[in-house]
Amino acid sequence: MKFAKAKKYIYICGNIKEYDMKNNIVGRIEEQDTIKLIYESDQSEFVAICGRRRVGKTFLIREYFEGDIAFQCSGLSEEPTKEQLRNFYMTLRRYDKQVGNAPSDWLGAFDMLIDYLESIPVERKVVLLDELPWMDTSGSDFISALEHFWNGWASARHDIVLIVCGSATSWMMDKLINNHGGLYGRLTNRIFLQPFNLRESEDFLKVKGINLSRYEMAECYMILGGIPYYLNYLDSRISFAQNIDRLLFNPNGKLYDEFNNLYSSLFKGSENYVKVVYALSKKGKGLTRNEIMQETGILSGSGLTTILENLDSCGFIRKYVNYGSSTRNSLYQLIDFFTLFYFRFLSSSSFRNLQSWAGLQRTPSFYAWAGYSFELLSLVHIDQIKKGLGISGVLSKTYSWRSFSDNSDYSGSQIDLVIDRNDNTINLCEMKFSENEFSIDNAYEKNLSNKIDTFLKETKSHKSVQLTFVTTYGVKKNSYSGIMQNEIILDDLFA
Repeated sequence: MKFAKAKKYIYICGNIKEYDMKNNIVGRIEEQDTIKLIYESDQSEFVAICGRRRVGKTFLIREYFEGDIAFQCSGLSEEPTKEQLRNFYMTLRRYDKQVGNAPSDWLGAFDMLIDYLESIPVERKVVLLDELPWMDTSGSDFISALEHFWNGWASARHDIVLIVCGSATSWMMDKLINNHGGLYGRLTNRIFLQPFNLRESEDFLKVKGINLSRYEMAECYMILGGIPYYLNYLDSRISFAQNIDRLLFNPNGKLYDEFNNLYSSLFKGSENYVKVVYALSKKGKGLTRNEIMQETGILSGSGLTTILENLDSCGFIRKYVNYGSSTRNSLYQLIDFFTLFYFRFLSSSSFRNLQSWAGLQRTPSFYAWAGYSFELLSLVHIDQIKKGLGISGVLSKTYSWRSFSDNSDYSGSQIDLVIDRNDNTINLCEMKFSENEFSIDNAYEKNLSNKIDTFLKETKSHKSVQLTFVTTYGVKKNSYSGIMQNEIILDDLFA
């Protein structure tokens, strides 16, 4: 599909090329549209792309522009200022053989970049600075130089698209997005890149020649969480269970040490981040802020707010309000599938090395994990649930709910997903993982009736209530299934 405006061109290594929206990128439709609008803007743009490690930030930009980038440089991991500057200089020389002597500081480096960009006679010049946090070494004054580049030169022009990426979320948040210095309010756009959803994950694997059943696809998502980098390691020549054994249970596996690398690369002071997600992994429905403090020993004044905000921004946790409660009682819940799988099956190396995923399947531990992970799978596909219910166009808010009643008849009741609709209706959603049709028996029907009564009494809601089941293969029709008004099956989550 061509751009609506006049055709655009980008200069790279002496060539001028037309480009349009790329169809070789799996998913990322909204992000591609945002990038398109940024490129077509009539002003210079400063864009930060954030997201967890391995989610595909750099891949998206490189594939979208297919190498047609005026200048692209990536920081070096754990290298001093001298090596960062040398890398920047050598990269610039590949674009411009006339560049002068190596710079002694970042101000000089960015001035060289300015000279090069001013020499390119094209309409828009895309600059990609990847792994930006690695460039900002101690005492380097990198941020001051970046401020000079943007505030003193690029922002006054109309032809620069500065795109910065970085997996170190705490750095990106502190130094760019929440910066209170010279870069305060300077970002013109930001993109938080999230993992693939189920449909995108399925499409991605099909491109690789891997055709899993929808059940296996759900299991795959509940382990790898829709992270493109992880999915890319799956091998079409072996079964899915063999793939998981090879990647996660084998000490030589590509993802065997991924958990430790993941948090240390994303967050400065990652030990406290791991403490928080570990505490949340033990409490499926989530913890309040005070409960997190009690479980981890992290005091409120020790950066807990920053930790929670950064984990939320990366999609590791979610903050939600119990239906009918104030935001002061908000709960934090772990929703990162890979982290949850790690704590359930991989954190103990002695246990891990003696097990295989095929051997763990259909054990009590497997069903406990799968039941909870399927709830999370549903929660991160709420838009698909609404579409399946035919209410995509109805304004609504989503909550979870648990009873705080001391009455023994009602205590402990909880509902994983409450869809509070503006058409005077509430969907109370039950998520159930099953290898076949899920069957409601007499005891469970009474439990459901009690749960609905408790919800109505405690919330004092006067809206119509519809009990909705989200299951893998649907609810078996019997004398007790009439309590259900709607059902969503696994296939609906792939919409």
